[in-house]
Amino acid sequence: MTEPSKVLHIRNVGPEISEADLFKLVENLGTATKLVILRAKNQALMQMRDIPSAVSVLDHYSTIQPSIRGRNVYIQFSSHQELTTTEYSGQARRSGDQDSQPNRILLVTIHHLLYPITVEVLHQVFSPLGFVEKIVIFQKSGLQAFIQYASRQSAVQAMKNLQNRNIYDGCCQLEIQFSNLTELQVNYNNERTRDFTNPALPSEQKNRMPTQSFGDAGGMYGIQPVSLHHMVGAPAMGLNSVQMPTASGAAIMEAFGGVLPRGVTGNNDRCTILVANLNPEKIDEDKLFNLFSIYGNILRIKLLRNKPDHALIQMADGFQAELAVNFLKGALLFGKHLEVNFSKHAQIHPSSDSTDYSGSKLNRFNRNLAKNYRYCCAPTKMIHVSSLHADVTEVEVVSHLEEHGNIINSRLFEANGKKQALILFENEEQATEALVCKHASTMDHSTIRLSFSQLQSISAS
Repeated sequence: MTEPSKVLHIRNVGPEISEADLFKLVENLGTATKLVILRAKNQALMQMRDIPSAVSVLDHYSTIQPSIRGRNVYIQFSSHQELTTTEYSGQARRSGDQDSQPNRILLVTIHHLLYPITVEVLHQVFSPLGFVEKIVIFQKSGLQAFIQYASRQSAVQAMKNLQNRNIYDGCCQLEIQFSNLTELQVNYNNERTRDFTNPALPSEQKNRMPTQSFGDAGGMYGIQPVSLHHMVGAPAMGLNSVQMPTASGAAIMEAFGGVLPRGVTGNNDRCTILVANLNPEKIDEDKLFNLFSIYGNILRIKLLRNKPDHALIQMADGFQAELAVNFLKGALLFGKHLEVNFSKHAQIHPSSDSTDYSGSKLNRFNRNLAKNYRYCCAPTKMIHVSSLHADVTEVEVVSHLEEHGNIINSRLFEANGKKQALILFENEEQATEALVCKHASTMDHSTIRLSFSQLQSISAS
């Protein structure tokens, strides 16, 4: 076991996790004096003021799974006793992090991917800052690309001008770092790879079927070609090769203001979720439906009989499944922190031990897509209750829910001619229990709907 140190080693630090998120993780347990994030390794090193503060952090999280933005992180003592700038610089260069030495080849990671990204798109973004020799697009930690300039000076200027900028308004954010490569090898000129110094290269290997153009995110959203503008460094260029989403994609954009929630890539195609660490004595298919249907339509649910604390949940599409995994990983329900991940199974086959919800009228995403996507968030202490009977009273609503926890505040109100309510519980676990148990329950002959609200408090009026 590693000796106690005032330096903490934190793993599984995804690109959506910021420095502020990590500081908040320990703010009530001690004072953090230094923080280094190793983005290329999804890790961080945090130095506390002293060893007792670091011990306090590990003691606190020995019984509680630390989670940031729906992602479980893992903390242990570092082998380092002290963080120094020189020490970090060497680590960063070896890991390919943002403080690597300037180089004419850039490694670009694209976050909040809403539109397909091709070689032509990246060329129009990066070429105004210098001659781009080669571009290679690949899928590793999300969508990434290598951009090779003719000179190191152009690469430095590109990083300075484009770091953290969006390719399109509100999405496709650029995270740029210097690569450790000395030369890109490009064999084909197509939508994923291009050598602008050798236009005679073939588009594909002989006797090989052409690959589909990159469009994972677009395919999910049901896209069609249209012209687009508002590119960084190239406003109103009218790219007619870029595609935009329609139908459900438009609802997603409207709900999230064109920027996907942190941690959501928008290009997942796995629809089946594996949920573990359930409380088998209190959970059933309908309760799981009530919780996961906040994030998308449910097709089938199967409790695993040989593993009573496990279940499979098949969502309607990969984007909705990704929302559920992102927001529910680590959530507390019936005294258990949920472990939520994508399953290796593509679907749940109909059987006697699976429950079919594909035709359920309780699925929330059959209509009002944008409105329902706006309700997608991690569990909160505040519950929004709708579809209430016109004559219901606040006392009746509170009485209907109070068995699940301590209700701090409540408010009954009318919106668009319909009765609704806000119920503030003492903590997220109580609110989550109320939602899974009482969503779609009946009050005064009305089937009520429960969702998490992102409001922090209930106003007096």
